[in-house]
Amino acid sequence: MMAPRWLLIGSLVVLMQFVPEVRAWGKEGHYVVCKIAEALLSEDAANAVKALLPEHAHGELASVCSWADEIRHYHDWRWSSPLHYIDTPDFRCNYEYCRDCHDSAGVADRCVAGAIYNYTQQLANCNNPSFKERHNMTEALLFLSHFMGDIHQPLHVGFTGDLGGNTIIVHWYRRKANLHHVWDSMIIETALKEYYGSQIENMTQAIQRNIMDDWSDDVAHWESCISNAMVCPDPYATESVRLACKFAYKNATPGSTLSDAYFHSRLPVVEKRLAQGGVRLAATLNRIFAPSIKLYSTTEGSIHII
Repeated sequence: MMAPRWLLIGSLVVLMQFVPEVRAWGKEGHYVVCKIAEALLSEDAANAVKALLPEHAHGELASVCSWADEIRHYHDWRWSSPLHYIDTPDFRCNYEYCRDCHDSAGVADRCVAGAIYNYTQQLANCNNPSFKERHNMTEALLFLSHFMGDIHQPLHVGFTGDLGGNTIIVHWYRRKANLHHVWDSMIIETALKEYYGSQIENMTQAIQRNIMDDWSDDVAHWESCISNAMVCPDPYATESVRLACKFAYKNATPGSTLSDAYFHSRLPVVEKRLAQGGVRLAATLNRIFAPSIKLYSTTEGSIHII
């Protein structure tokens, strides 16, 4: 599918109204993922990213990492909605690209993993003049950055029957919410209030310290892709559905109240997924914009440019 005509991102950010049912990290989560990634970019990747960012971003990728959420409910962008998530068979707790990566109409490759493959390939061709005439590279960068965050939210690879937790109504302390929204935003919002002085920069810095200290031995593994591929979202999706089963769905039945016990045991999972999303986004962009010969991404099936 050809990408639609570019719209002015700045005005859309101002005009966008959010709807109750969502399928993405909240704005804060996407900010953290992209802020972590920015600090880990190579010089070549940082220069390429800044060159592609819209002017109003002022050179900061994190400031526009929620754009893909902010436009997808507009008529011209509704086609992008299925690209934010993957629905897996109920209670299987596993993921398979060929089985699961499709939209509700059964169109293959239309899921968050497929979108990551597609936009990676677009950016990998950013110096090809004929390719640039057919694809908007700024859009490709913003979509890839956003979707790399999405695939690390466990309920983005949730069950088909409950739409990734969207139909499971619970109480987050005293507030009524669906389970997906708890994982998108409410765990992060509670952490910001309880531990970070309501400052997203404080949370970002704490996660960055953990990357350097507690998780330093894991970073090389997070960054790597099998067979030296340019991008590899399938293992990330597998991680997410397993975490969804082990942590998100567990003890979160319809009508239940989720409070301190759930919050304190799930916050470390959320923060680690934000860290992994940021590290892997940076690693992917570093590979895309490396000055050496580029490796091209493949899926289990053919790639269809969106």
